[in-house]
Amino acid sequence: MTVNRVGLVVHEGRPEAVAAADTVRAWCAEHAVGCAAIDVWQEGARRSAREEIDAAGDPDLIVTLGGDGTFLRGARLAAEHDALVLGVDLGRLGFLTEVPAPSVRAALDAVREERISVESRMMLTLRASCRLEVPPDMEALLHYGHEPTLPPPRVRVECETGDDWGVALNVVALNDVVVEKLARDRQVSVGVYLAGRLLASYSADALLVATPTGSTAYSFAAGGPVVSPRAEGLVFTPVAPHMAFDRSVVAAPDEPIALRVLERSGQAAVSIDGQVRGVLNPGDWIGVYAAPRRLRAVRLGPMDFYGRLRERMNLTDAPAALADGTAAPLWPVRSPPPGDLAHLALPPAPGEAPPPA
Repeated sequence: MTVNRVGLVVHEGRPEAVAAADTVRAWCAEHAVGCAAIDVWQEGARRSAREEIDAAGDPDLIVTLGGDGTFLRGARLAAEHDALVLGVDLGRLGFLTEVPAPSVRAALDAVREERISVESRMMLTLRASCRLEVPPDMEALLHYGHEPTLPPPRVRVECETGDDWGVALNVVALNDVVVEKLARDRQVSVGVYLAGRLLASYSADALLVATPTGSTAYSFAAGGPVVSPRAEGLVFTPVAPHMAFDRSVVAAPDEPIALRVLERSGQAAVSIDGQVRGVLNPGDWIGVYAAPRRLRAVRLGPMDFYGRLRERMNLTDAPAALADGTAAPLWPVRSPPPGDLAHLALPPAPGEAPPPA
């Protein structure tokens, strides 16, 4: 593809990320490609995604240099402009990033020469009973020891608003949307609605809605299921609920999940991909649903999600099972699949070319 302009999202606290950014800038200079830093925090403030994209000159490729958190910053910006995003792995977990830092130049060559595939990932967006804002006194507390907060989400002016449907917010989440308690000694009380019908009322530390991509993030830490990023659906997971039913529920992609703060609850914070974006009072609600926009992530080859899961989670085999022999790393291991299984997504047999991504 033709790359006219690159936007760089850099984890400035990691020297290796800064060095990799210099490599990207050098590549851009060699190929007469524009390059601009993006999501730069100046004077303790951050801008909306639209403002960042405009300031960077509308990049068609966003390169993130850091860990999964840096990738989420880039995803927020890429979704605003329907740009491609390429994640360079300089983090500790690396479920989202694609390329090791030493390979960044080769990855940019592959993008330019169209030796890539583009993976489409589901994202979430919101409607709410009111605009989301962080109170000034709370914003000062959030600044202490943390990155600057993002500005309040804008309203999507092209959408109908009002009545029972609230306002449509111009915001997306690649991982999750979380409603969580503000007071340490008081849980938040929330009515949870799936596809318009009440599922249950919860008293919990938090309640979250995750994408399949986000199933290995906060939802996983709270006991939620691991979901293939190729799947479609919304994963609802309660965090430390004070009730017997503490299981996750996986909804279809066209089944919205609404969270209403109950009248005797305390205030609740709304976090989007780990960033606090507003506060809900009793009676307020948010509705979470699949976003019309999807993230377009650069892939240099088929993604081995389950191999990465085993590696990142340091999974080990039970000693009793190992006593019966070591498991083969792939299935099948010696021959191509038969015709009735040819449609399945399986790793190639040894010596075979990988299937097209």
